[in-house]
Amino acid sequence: EGHKIRFNIDRGGTFTDIYAEILSQGNVSFKVLNLLSNDPSYPNAPREGIRQIFNEVVGLNLGVHDVIPTKNIEWIRMGTTVATNALLERNSFTKNKKYSGEGALPPPKRVALVITKGFKDLLQISNQTRPNIFDLTCSKPELLFDPQFVIEVDERVRIRTDLTAEDYPSSDPAFKVFPNGEVIEVKPLPMQNDPHFQQLVTKLKEPLAAGVYSIAIVFLHSYVYPDHEEAVARICKDLGYKYVAVSSHLTRSVKAVPRGHTATVDAFLTPFLESYITGFKSGFEDELRGVDVSFMKSDGGLCPVEKFTGFISIVSGPAGGVIGYSKSNFGEEKEVPPLVGFDMGGTSTDVSRVHGDQYQYIHETELDGVFIQATQLDINTVAAGGGSVLHFKQGYMDVGPDSVGSDPGPVCYGRGSEKLSVTDANFLLGRIVDEYFPFPLHRPETEKAFSSLSQQINIVTKENKSKEEIAMGFIKLANTKMAEAIKKVTETKGYDVTKHILCVFGGAAPQHCCSIARSLNIETIFINRYSSVLSAYGLGLADEKQELKVPCKVGFALCPENMKEVNEEFEKMIISIVENFKKRKFSDDRIVTKKILNLRYDGTDTVLSIEKPEDEDYIKIFEENYYREFGFTMKNDKIIIESMTVVGLGKSPHIQKFIYNKSPKPPPVIKVHKCYFKPNDDEEGKFIDTNVYLLSDFGDGDKVVGPCIVIDPKYFMNIVVEPNCTAQLNKYGHLEIHLLKQFKKSSEISTDDVVKRSLFIHRFMSIAEQMGVALQRTSKSVNIKERLDFSCALFSHTGGLVANAPHLPVHLGAMQFAVKFQINSGIEWTPNDVILSNHPAAGGSHLPDFTVITPVFYDGPLEKPIIVDGREVDFKKPIFFVASRAHHADIGGITPGSMPPFSRLLVEEGAATKCLKITEGGQFRTDAVMEFLMAPGKIQTPFETQPTGSRKPDDNIADLKAQIAANKRGIDLVKDLIDAYSIDEVLSMMVAVQRAAEMAVRSKLIQIANERIKNNKPIHYTDYMDNGLKIKLQIHIDPNNGDSVFDFTGTSKETYSNVNSPKSVVSSAIIYSLRSMVDSDIPLNDGCMVPVKIIIPEGTFLSPSDEAAVVGGNVLTSQRITDIILAAFEAQANSQGCMNNFTFGGKGSPSYYETIAGGAGAGPHWNGQSAIQCHMTNTRITDPEILERRFPVKLLEFSIRTGSGGSGKYVGGNGVIRRVQFLKPITVSILSERRV
Repeated sequence: EGHKIRFNIDRGGTFTDIYAEILSQGNVSFKVLNLLSNDPSYPNAPREGIRQIFNEVVGLNLGVHDVIPTKNIEWIRMGTTVATNALLERNSFTKNKKYSGEGALPPPKRVALVITKGFKDLLQISNQTRPNIFDLTCSKPELLFDPQFVIEVDERVRIRTDLTAEDYPSSDPAFKVFPNGEVIEVKPLPMQNDPHFQQLVTKLKEPLAAGVYSIAIVFLHSYVYPDHEEAVARICKDLGYKYVAVSSHLTRSVKAVPRGHTATVDAFLTPFLESYITGFKSGFEDELRGVDVSFMKSDGGLCPVEKFTGFISIVSGPAGGVIGYSKSNFGEEKEVPPLVGFDMGGTSTDVSRVHGDQYQYIHETELDGVFIQATQLDINTVAAGGGSVLHFKQGYMDVGPDSVGSDPGPVCYGRGSEKLSVTDANFLLGRIVDEYFPFPLHRPETEKAFSSLSQQINIVTKENKSKEEIAMGFIKLANTKMAEAIKKVTETKGYDVTKHILCVFGGAAPQHCCSIARSLNIETIFINRYSSVLSAYGLGLADEKQELKVPCKVGFALCPENMKEVNEEFEKMIISIVENFKKRKFSDDRIVTKKILNLRYDGTDTVLSIEKPEDEDYIKIFEENYYREFGFTMKNDKIIIESMTVVGLGKSPHIQKFIYNKSPKPPPVIKVHKCYFKPNDDEEGKFIDTNVYLLSDFGDGDKVVGPCIVIDPKYFMNIVVEPNCTAQLNKYGHLEIHLLKQFKKSSEISTDDVVKRSLFIHRFMSIAEQMGVALQRTSKSVNIKERLDFSCALFSHTGGLVANAPHLPVHLGAMQFAVKFQINSGIEWTPNDVILSNHPAAGGSHLPDFTVITPVFYDGPLEKPIIVDGREVDFKKPIFFVASRAHHADIGGITPGSMPPFSRLLVEEGAATKCLKITEGGQFRTDAVMEFLMAPGKIQTPFETQPTGSRKPDDNIADLKAQIAANKRGIDLVKDLIDAYSIDEVLSMMVAVQRAAEMAVRSKLIQIANERIKNNKPIHYTDYMDNGLKIKLQIHIDPNNGDSVFDFTGTSKETYSNVNSPKSVVSSAIIYSLRSMVDSDIPLNDGCMVPVKIIIPEGTFLSPSDEAAVVGGNVLTSQRITDIILAAFEAQANSQGCMNNFTFGGKGSPSYYETIAGGAGAGPHWNGQSAIQCHMTNTRITDPEILERRFPVKLLEFSIRTGSGGSGKYVGGNGVIRRVQFLKPITVSILSERRV
């Protein structure tokens, strides 16, 4: 009697953590428990944890299967990753009944889907991209629904943007107008007396007869007109479906694909969660009726257990940790600086950012191929955790993304694992004090495994590294990946990472935090007292949260005239939220509401959520946030209110913070432990006698100096305080680590160092990737921002590719032709110069692809001449180049979209330049750029249709400035890299990573050559374009060194059409094909092409003249060349053979451009993937609802053309059907192949 217990439980995939606060006769205490989530000795981990704490605190003697009384329970709050794991593992997860809970139903194995007629395959096609551009199998995750049970309904809703509430045909029942003024045209559902209704009912019965009891419903534009979905949902419930997921009830957001995915996620996961919760509750008195049981949602708010469903559960577990570190590290007495959360678990690391009570949210996310529309905390996950596997392949080291899991776990667990992990590396180096680990660790097995791996690495690299050096190298690689993830939630969003405090939690994070903070120049680290159970602890600090979202009509502008309507709608929404909270017994003083407008610039998809400012100046805050995140604003563009949101908080009771007193004496050293440190790159790593302390011996203000290790066996913490760091306990019991100074840079350079080479592969690639993020963020056009039709890369001082982010394959290797052309043309480069080039004779692909090139100069100190690759570097010239290539939607020419299907000369395809300086001395040359963009309109051709200048020059200029900004980001990152190391080392490692790629490709070519010689098979292939042009390829490979010749002699002459292809595109096809055939993630750079010689006779259509039309060469011929290369190597059958470039536009209508997916070729051991972007492209398709809202079109069908992939032991992928109805006169173009 007298005890009340508040249980806060984080049920993870491996461990279940519990923080229980105990209220007893005015006293407050707590218990912490950690146990395995899956253990045969008990049926349910959270219930088992409650049982153990009950027995200890209340003095009961409950057995594992006894019913637990509830009178002492004040609340149970849970966060869980079980739903996330089920989603990631798909149907393999549902077969494992141990997850279901004692006595519960097994999770559904299949889900049925109801969707608008013509779109049965829409969710399977999704955005049509392939997850890994170099994976020839184009493998995709399993579908969440069963394709056998997709039911199409002959209904349709169309947004009539051409009509208003004043002029719509009100007498026609097909037209409806909503209170917000939106006019829609509705094709109704069949009535009950209609034969089509009976057909629908019959179809809906079929899944039930097959045992499918969960169904998802998504109709186009249901976010604005949900009536059809609701009607079908009623039919489904009457028929006996146990769970019906209605997309418009889950999210009122535009975009049919993510809304449909959200419904299938909910249909798949919610029955599973319900069965899990039922199993949990079954072990309590009266199944917990009357007990306050709530779950953490992805948005960081609690909800009652009966409202907890699948789609809001995705980051339920990690969300508790974000609330935990944001609300517990500081008291109320000081202003809280911005915080970065660093949660390193077994399989991955989650990072996030919080400043005060301002959390960062996202409203759409992708998880394993599924797009989910739900408000959730912005948590960036990287596949680097304690269990991440250590790899050595193709001459370099890597960490992850695969994990050893909890069973068998790392080698040091002694359970027979053969794969070393990050945890093994920490254990080998003494960074884990095994005496205080929860269970015995096995050193002999770990040392043996590392000795074997080290021997393997040393044989290949001809080095003599110790196993400790190898282990430390792997830790540095893991740290690099985690540091890059932290940059993504700070620097890429416009925040200075150095101004943040690193808040560390999770079992593995305290062993890595000092190194990561130092690499990011973060000076302060906070390690929460409850770090290892922080996701559970955070549940006790959370509030109940509700959200209501209402979409606005198309084009609803943010302006004074509309604010009355906005405020009236807000008041209705607030009334609804408050009524819901009052039903939950919340009093008025505990209810807080926030008004949010979700805003975007007209013509873009990037939405920013702006909470109502005190002065109600939404425009000011929107523009400030937009500028901070993207670096510019669009002053002349309308700001559109996409939707309105009201967030309600029900202030809930919180657990108590404990104050720690000062200790009468400093903490004693409990032991001296050997720990391996390598403070400087040019110092030999060694084991150092390292003091070990118990955290429980610290009082407020107690301070220790690194190197040392602080242990807390009670809370399972093992904190490594590195040299030149201090650790001090604050009054809340949290450990503050302060970094004292940076280590000196390395003075010894070794290009043969496998660890450094592996690190620099990631660092160089990160520069290119972050340039891409910057370009996507700062661009204006849909082509770049949403379709991602761009690539970014880093180049050497000679123009050789150093790193190309895996954006678009057709740009791989091609951009270096453009950079080398500018270098060889004799330009006198100066800092802040920016060059634009798009001409195919200057390394371009086709004219809409604008390449922007910026030099990187070094103006730092030089102690001696620097020799790179046998030559002294001239620092009066650029040391690197950065470049971005992006497809501009219109650059003039004879058709809107600048992709004319019947062009014969280059001048018909738009503006062209071999070299145009668009920035000089840091100033953008607007007049010169405008003259270039409008130049085609001044050219006379001998044909009837004359070219025009750019139809959207303002958009061109905005996107060019975005490319300049992306390049500037690349320059800053190069300079940061030089500052972190040295100019000598960076340049030397640039050469080293290129050689690593060269050796990987040579190795593959030697392997192929010897296999072909053994089987007496020459390497050649010939194929033809639809117009009869021949592409002939002979490949000769030296079986001794891999030197190869790709000889296109015999290829047809240049053609008076537009399928001519520049040499740069041929090079891209070769580098893509070689990289795809190498079975590992080798660095993608100029080294890949060193063993390759390309012979293309001049005057052929693969080496055309300067005047030849080439727009189809980039999108058609490039695909055919790739097919031919892969067929010559017998690596894969032909894919769809083109990109299906579809463009339209006209007077009064914006230009639109898309590439349409098709079937991928079969391979020696796999079927080809259907309806997917193949080979040289990987751009997204526009969502049907966005397409219809913005353009005068109606999409009638987007489906898979069943049976079109051909026959064979392994069949090719099927193509697609995309039927479009135009609603006004318009000019349409399509560039396509494989039609005859």
